Amino acid sequence: MTKQTRAKANKLGEVERVYRILRDWLITAKLPPGEFLSEVDLAERCGTSRTPVREACTRLMQDHWLTRIRRKGFMVTPISVRDIVDMYDYRKLLECFAAEKLAQTGSHDQISELAAIVAPEKDPAASLEQILLANQSFHRRLSELAGNQRVMGQLNLTLGYVTRLDTLCTQTVPGWIGHADILRALEKREPLEARQAMQVHVDASRDKMIKLFSA
Repeated sequence: MTKQTRAKANKLGEVERVYRILRDWLITAKLPPGEFLSEVDLAERCGTSRTPVREACTRLMQDHWLTRIRRKGFMVTPISVRDIVDMYDYRKLLECFAAEKLAQTGSHDQISELAAIVAPEKDPAASLEQILLANQSFHRRLSELAGNQRVMGQLNLTLGYVTRLDTLCTQTVPGWIGHADILRALEKREPLEARQAMQVHVDASRDKMIKLFSA
């Protein structure tokens, strides 16, 4: 590897590191919607220079996490009800496909694995963090087991937005919308029923989130 090639690889690696840090801060709402972001400040917080921050933020713009403010930097894109509706509609397309597919191809062990993931939903002592993590893991694992890499990639991005909404609205745990109907349909190997159960689940989550952000 030449010195030039090594330098290029190091640069790409640093951009990826900063991108992952900033994306994690966005998902966990450490960088809340509407906040202005300074390249200088982010570079200091990430322990790097402005160039990797600028390139990472440009990638996050493409993912719709950030908006560029001309001659000033970046802003965490505010959340609107329209954004929530669009995001959940897209999520529904992906997840209904995944649920239907898994009902056709899933093994008993795979369905049992999903049931174990969301066990905290039935535990009254479970913390918010445990429940949110179980929810994220369930939906991501379901898409993995469905076996379509493109769907999984898009759903991972979409679920990042969902996780941020859940984190911002900590009152979503009471009356938590569980996954029992989805699991039941998967266990029965009923593809259309699994699709319908997922649709109802996503629609209910969307309606609850719209109500919270409209309050």
